[in-house]
Amino acid sequence: MQNLSVVVITFNEEANILRCINSVKGLADEILVVDSQSTDRTVEISRNAGCRVIIHPFEGYGQQKQFGVDQANNDWILSIDADEEVTPELKDEIKILLNADIPNDGYNIAITLLYMGKILRNTGNNYLRLFNRTKGKFRFVKVHEKVDLEGSVGRLKSKILHYSYRDLAHHLQKINTYTTQAAEGYTEKGRRFSKPWVAFKFPITFFVYYFIRLGILDGYPGFLWAFFAAFYGSIKVAKTIEIQEKK
Repeated sequence: MQNLSVVVITFNEEANILRCINSVKGLADEILVVDSQSTDRTVEISRNAGCRVIIHPFEGYGQQKQFGVDQANNDWILSIDADEEVTPELKDEIKILLNADIPNDGYNIAITLLYMGKILRNTGNNYLRLFNRTKGKFRFVKVHEKVDLEGSVGRLKSKILHYSYRDLAHHLQKINTYTTQAAEGYTEKGRRFSKPWVAFKFPITFFVYYFIRLGILDGYPGFLWAFFAAFYGSIKVAKTIEIQEKK
């Protein structure tokens, strides 16, 4: 049997953190919350729920998550975000895995979005969230950090539920933040885009999310998700061009 540490990074997540914590109780031997100096009740709620809390200044998403992984008491890590919830089915699946001879060094888990009050059945991606820290580490990038694993990777059948955005205004706010971070990352790597790509990126991305990934089956929320995904892609490219032209 393997012991498990759940690692969560937080900043002003009082509206989400208790739901996240409760979803992994009875699964984790340790719930570690790494908080980047929240000004709300996130730390208080986490401690009252029995979590181990470490206050650590934010240096970047990958850096913050890797710091938590390094501080954990166990080698097997489940990394989840404060606005995510482990489903009961996934909880049971991980329990069975931990109580057996684990055949892989890490596992991809599907993240299912809850957007505008609706679970988007046909949108979402798989991410490496359950892994042995002796085999993998988080990549330090501006945005969309992920685990680089040296070893075998399996896939679990059950899902994590992501309570993505409070409303459309929150979605737009996050798009503005993430596209700036992505553009800065592209600029640091020397990646360049042509201006026509700003226009072409939108319809291509919308087509992929709405038709290829079947967002069309998720009704109005599915349409808006595809629309904002396309908007994100175009703005990310436009901001990269803007930064490079200012240099």
